[in-house]
Amino acid sequence: MNLDHDTIVAPATASGGAIAVIRISGTEAFNICDSIFRGRNPLSQATGYTVHFGRIIDGDRFIDEVLATVFRAPHSYTGEDSVEISCHGSNYIVSEILRLLVAAGARMAEAGEFTVRSYLAGKLDLAQAEAVADMIASSSQAAHTLAAHQMRGGYSAALDKLRDQLLHLTTLLELELDFAEEEVEFADRKELKRIMEQIGDEIEQMRSSFALGNAIKEGIPVAIVGAPNAGKSTLLNRILNEERAMVSDIAGTTRDVIEEQINIDGVQFRFLDTAGLRNTDDRLEQMGIERTLQSIEKARIIIRLIDATMLDRESLTGKIALPAPDFPLRDDQHLLTVINKIDALPDSKFASDIISISARNGIGINDLYQALRNIISDLFPNEGETIISNIRHYEALSNAAEALQNGLIGLNNGLPTDLLSEEIRTIIRHLGAITGRGMIVPDEVLATIFSKFCIGK
Repeated sequence: MNLDHDTIVAPATASGGAIAVIRISGTEAFNICDSIFRGRNPLSQATGYTVHFGRIIDGDRFIDEVLATVFRAPHSYTGEDSVEISCHGSNYIVSEILRLLVAAGARMAEAGEFTVRSYLAGKLDLAQAEAVADMIASSSQAAHTLAAHQMRGGYSAALDKLRDQLLHLTTLLELELDFAEEEVEFADRKELKRIMEQIGDEIEQMRSSFALGNAIKEGIPVAIVGAPNAGKSTLLNRILNEERAMVSDIAGTTRDVIEEQINIDGVQFRFLDTAGLRNTDDRLEQMGIERTLQSIEKARIIIRLIDATMLDRESLTGKIALPAPDFPLRDDQHLLTVINKIDALPDSKFASDIISISARNGIGINDLYQALRNIISDLFPNEGETIISNIRHYEALSNAAEALQNGLIGLNNGLPTDLLSEEIRTIIRHLGAITGRGMIVPDEVLATIFSKFCIGK
């Protein structure tokens, strides 16, 4: 990542639209734009947050009529003088304007370079900057809400609160070092332990939210499982409204896991059509069943699909309970029992918590969607609740949790004040790595983070 503060330029919109936006930022942004922009007045004389109509020219050659929006430092996204040129979306026009700006002294921006400048200018912390990329990549309302909360600083505020508490503890401990000869204890050890344990609980709560946050970001994994010929592939095709999975009356047709995504009411789901569960000597089918069990392990929601035509009369009339699933369930997993092919047995009755469908004819699919909505409403965090979805943040929190446990062990064992203070500072460093506040982030870390951004952001 080039961290020089020369003037950079890049298209800020994808190609193919009716309108395109080209972003320029840096100390020479106004002068460079004025070399090709002709309006009522030069942009270098314009006040910030103003929009100016004009023409882009190359000598005597007309390129396009444009709108130029002016942002003056430090009140811009990057904290630098910036201009955004809105032109027609022709690839030729965009490439010509970029060529002229580069010829006038600008440099093509690298991926994420505008946002890294915003971070370096203190406009965003590192966690907020990463949320910008998540916002752009969000494919559902839920993922967008999560990224928006993080970008607005809600997550960073929770981390700053923990950091401030830890800094207060180190301050008290270091005061003791200053008055070591008087043997004064500024930090009561019982109170110190209580506060550290409380901070540890909050760190653990953030860590434990990662599974849900990652699922929201990447899509809630839903495994469709059941015996061969229960209609799993037919159900997947019905949900997707396309013939994605091969359907056959031959048992064991599905040998591998088929994964597809669909957005239901603003939530992204990843549906996994799995191989049928049964005892078999077919080695290839056994491999498929092993992958089914792996999908069950990954899933947050499991749709247990049962073939109504394979049930006995007592089960169909609700006189006896259905057999328990033949796979383990975790506490954080939700099981939906779904009876398929109900159109073949229209008079059947089941318990209220069992969903009856016909995947082939679409009967009861809306009931299945409603059951998924009900589960998601329970899974989703309350407004403003801190949820992490970034693996880098999870690793930093894990390191902080480990350092905090080491500090508590040292505290219980009478660790000297100077060493105890250093243990707490280690926790602070790990938490600071998430937002970048209070520490110098190595260039290679910044390069890794911002390389995931698109050009122009």
